[in-house]
Amino acid sequence: MNKAITDGVLLMPPAFSAGLAQWSSGDGTPGSDTYDNAVNAAYVPSDQDFGGCLELVKTTSVQQLRYMGETPFLPGCYLRVKVRIKAISGNLPSVRIAAWAGNGGHSHVSGLAETGPSVTLTSYGEIVEVSAIIGSGGRGGVDMVWGSTPVYGHFGLDLTGSSGGVVRIDDIQIEDITSAYLRDMMDWVDVRDFGAVGDGVTDDSAAFDAANDAANGREVVVSAGQYWLAENVTFSTRVRFEGTVVMPTDKYLSLTRNFDLPSYIDAFGNEELAFKKAFQSLLNNADHESLDLGGRRITVTEPIDMQAAVANRDEYAQRRHIRNGQFYVTGDSAWEPDVATSIASYNSSDGRLLRNVANVANIAVGSLVTGNGVGREIYVHAKNEATQEVTLTHALYDAEGTQTYTFTRFKYLMDFGGFRKLSVFSMSDIEFQCNSLASGIMLAPSGVIFHLKDCFITRPRDRGITSTGEGCQGMLIDRCQFITREGGTAAQDRTTVVLNTNANDVKLRNNRASQFRHFAVLGGANAVISGNHFFQGDGQSAGVRTAGIVLTQSHCSTTIVGNYVDNCSIEWTNEYESSPDFNGGYSFSALSITDNVFLSGDVAPWFSYLVIKPHGSGHYISGMTVTGNKFRSIKGTTIDRVDHVDTSFANLDMRKGKNVLFEGNTYHAVETPVFNPLVVEHSENSVNQTWVIDSAGKLPFGGRARSVESVVMTSKIKNANNTAEYTMPYVTTEEGGSGDQVYLHWQKSVSGDVVVRLRMD
Repeated sequence: MNKAITDGVLLMPPAFSAGLAQWSSGDGTPGSDTYDNAVNAAYVPSDQDFGGCLELVKTTSVQQLRYMGETPFLPGCYLRVKVRIKAISGNLPSVRIAAWAGNGGHSHVSGLAETGPSVTLTSYGEIVEVSAIIGSGGRGGVDMVWGSTPVYGHFGLDLTGSSGGVVRIDDIQIEDITSAYLRDMMDWVDVRDFGAVGDGVTDDSAAFDAANDAANGREVVVSAGQYWLAENVTFSTRVRFEGTVVMPTDKYLSLTRNFDLPSYIDAFGNEELAFKKAFQSLLNNADHESLDLGGRRITVTEPIDMQAAVANRDEYAQRRHIRNGQFYVTGDSAWEPDVATSIASYNSSDGRLLRNVANVANIAVGSLVTGNGVGREIYVHAKNEATQEVTLTHALYDAEGTQTYTFTRFKYLMDFGGFRKLSVFSMSDIEFQCNSLASGIMLAPSGVIFHLKDCFITRPRDRGITSTGEGCQGMLIDRCQFITREGGTAAQDRTTVVLNTNANDVKLRNNRASQFRHFAVLGGANAVISGNHFFQGDGQSAGVRTAGIVLTQSHCSTTIVGNYVDNCSIEWTNEYESSPDFNGGYSFSALSITDNVFLSGDVAPWFSYLVIKPHGSGHYISGMTVTGNKFRSIKGTTIDRVDHVDTSFANLDMRKGKNVLFEGNTYHAVETPVFNPLVVEHSENSVNQTWVIDSAGKLPFGGRARSVESVVMTSKIKNANNTAEYTMPYVTTEEGGSGDQVYLHWQKSVSGDVVVRLRMD
């Protein structure tokens, strides 16, 4: 900036050759004495050094020389006054730039510095340049700080020291040097001013560090160019990118004051790379705990290996969070699953181990395992190529011996599988647009408290969230929506699964999932599933329905409360047991299903909402609570019952069981509602000594009538003569061919009405 150029402001005083009437021997104000016709001043037209100049004899203690014109002084401007001078004879004086400050009322502004540094002349004929800077702000090098009150000045010089000396003075110059202070005045610094080259080859790391150090809180500008950064770079001030940077994969760029994805996109020029580098910084800098995606859509062309983006870490246990954006999958072959088949041997004594695995090197960790006797959602947790062994997430229920297995490694939009352990990591307000190409999220094999909330996983190709180990311990999934790619597919033909777990203490709360094969396959215990709506219907008439929730442990210790279970079932199995026959323990126990809405339509009449599927013999129910639920079938379909034992592998032993409660539920369009305890109103119209009380299939899961809590007579118990008999019966239980009846045995043959409260446990 130069006001003399940009605004045409006149700063330079006239040359001495124009006459001395404009040069005052006082302060330069109107009426002060001038050097015109003064006895101690004369114009010298042909000095050998200066050309035309003023020759002045010092006659007073402070000999003043001031230009009488009003030189403008503008706020934000910095003026430099300079003069060349030489001593001719006599005493050698000292010289300093001097001025008089005036305000808009042409009055003197007092209290300001009006002289610059003093320079003593030391020899005759030596040309000495004396200068001073006058400015409104106290920046480095400013000799006279005037602030904003003065609007003009009378500028010149003072001769001090001994009098009697003769000096010659070249024309005084006044120039606008505000541009010298622009860097201090602007709120930014440019990396190029600190040696950055920006040619994409030269290492500019040191220049970036220097610019950050010099910024002192101001913004750093990375001007146009491509900057190679071979080392880690951290900015402690805000950064604005006009150019882009290139870094090795293992080096990070930390933008501590504008740590958000849009800034990284500006820095790297590529959304996908920018996200990886931002995530790398998130795990390598303590100055930020969350990454804001800034509402941006990130186009993703291949699976994001989250650990590869942070190559210096394979575990992390401090809270970190990613939020507010969308990942959009494009591409083709990069998302194709890797499929391998291999012959392997299995021994139930080593429940999670496959031995003698052929071509083990071709099997990817994290692959889904399928084969005879393999339960649902079992994955490769680890492998050992030297010993040809593969470690599974769970045991196999019926795979003893040698067979061929298929290993399918799905491709995930966001893959944390490379971490050894990742804990307290969370994401929120993100849409994962999988576009039927990619699966959603693969968890780390170990870690606690992964939290996904307020997110959408839309049209995943195979899986929404996959756990291949213990990385789901304490996992929280809250207020998320999962949208299928298989909406037009019959329920039994669908292959996609929203999520699976292997560890304990999972919380699934207030989510919505539509038309997957399964909503959740839970391999751990102590889960809480509340407030979710999972819908798995289709357009088929008398259609088949699949399990919405699959519980894979017999002792599951799980609560399912307040959900909307829509056209699907809750299936309870023990398919993760290598020896599934019951040989001790609690068998099927510790499950609470409370206050849910169960709804179905256009289903086969044999469809049931609650299914127990034992994979071995001898199992029984030893703890199950089903209360306050609403069971309803619509669209003109009446289902036989809400509960069912799938006997594909084994049946339940109904001669055992305890702590079963089915109470307070409502049933609509259900042929046979079930209760435990079951209240039976019985009328014996003809006299009999033994009354048969039939449960009529209303005990849960076709249970046996194993106990009677009470028998209440609700009418006169009378003999054949219609005479009242004051007597009580004794009962025998588990009568009839199915053991679902109880007998009341009276002292004599009687008739009448009773209410019997009987139980299956």
